[in-house]
Amino acid sequence: MSTDAVALPIDLTDDQRAIKDSVQKICAAYDDGYWLKTDETGVFPEPFVADLAAGGFLGIAMPEAYGGSGLGLTEASIVMQTITESGAGFSGASAVHINIFGPMPIVKFGSDEQKRRFLPPLIAGEDKSCFAVTEPNSGLDTSSLETRAEKVGNRWRITGRKIWTTGAQRATKIMIIARTTPKDQCRRPTDGLSLFYTEFDRTKIEANPIPKMGRKAVECNTMFLDGLDVPAEDLIGEEGKGFQYLLHGLNPERVLFAVEAVGLGRAALRRAAQYAKERVVFGRPIGQNQGVAHPLAKSWAELEAANLLAYKAAALYDAGRECGAEANAAKYLGAEAGFNACEAAVLAHGGMGYAKEYFVERYFREAMIARIAPVSREMILNFIAERVLGLPKSY
Repeated sequence: MSTDAVALPIDLTDDQRAIKDSVQKICAAYDDGYWLKTDETGVFPEPFVADLAAGGFLGIAMPEAYGGSGLGLTEASIVMQTITESGAGFSGASAVHINIFGPMPIVKFGSDEQKRRFLPPLIAGEDKSCFAVTEPNSGLDTSSLETRAEKVGNRWRITGRKIWTTGAQRATKIMIIARTTPKDQCRRPTDGLSLFYTEFDRTKIEANPIPKMGRKAVECNTMFLDGLDVPAEDLIGEEGKGFQYLLHGLNPERVLFAVEAVGLGRAALRRAAQYAKERVVFGRPIGQNQGVAHPLAKSWAELEAANLLAYKAAALYDAGRECGAEANAAKYLGAEAGFNACEAAVLAHGGMGYAKEYFVERYFREAMIARIAPVSREMILNFIAERVLGLPKSY
């Protein structure tokens, strides 16, 4: 792990402040009542996404040549954190999360023709994409994926199952990883996996929403693919290199989850502190009691510490330097700090914390997302133990 000094965005630049202010203005039109309604109805926040697309934020990290802003992970983190911190939480962030760094394999490994064909519609919000990686029998063990892609003439035919695919109900495009060479014929288990970006053909793909704890408006799905035909020109990069391409997006995704969780925790903390000032019991505001005040103060400290590490990881990534340890640790700490803050907010509200009208119960349910996805806490600790501390591999 590098110990060289890295500039941290403790104070945002003027351009970064302008980004934050612009996103805040968009979010201001969508208050907690709006997000409560999406949580109850399950209706996707189309107007919110359209406003972000119109502002150019879906392409914040995409190349300028294709309609993006050409900025870095730091700026993308500012956008996503501002969304969750506004009270939109993961209901808002997850509605656009896939657009921020999901298309990066196309940017880094796609042909010029693929970039011209795929990126502008994504950035403009015209194409809706989903990312299909996880499978029921493999979980975090991506090398054991069973979905297969077979060459048939000048096309690929994909058959298999995926799970926890976000946004498949509205997707027009799908990025999918599938095995193109049997595992027993590969030198390494991670070889023989290929990445495709293609049309979401609903005659060949069945997507079924999974009833879940929170974030009802942004659904996750089980998917069954039965002979999905994919043109050869929709293969991203080289055949068999899909796993390596995925690795390039893992660290940015961890950083984004970290800052999103911190933003959600801040939203919860803001509401809890306000309630603690206003709620009077036994003749005094409950925030005067250390039993209420200290958990909130502790949450603030945890959120700020996690936030610093997340932006350090983003700065390292933007500088082209190794950031695996920092990105993983930031995701771990951000998720834990966000969850702890949301729990403290519910408890500070007492019985009203259990009531939907005070909003913090939704924050609490959504805070679980970052603790589970896109990688478990235990696998992050395994990574740090092995790669940073040099301990033997435990799995």
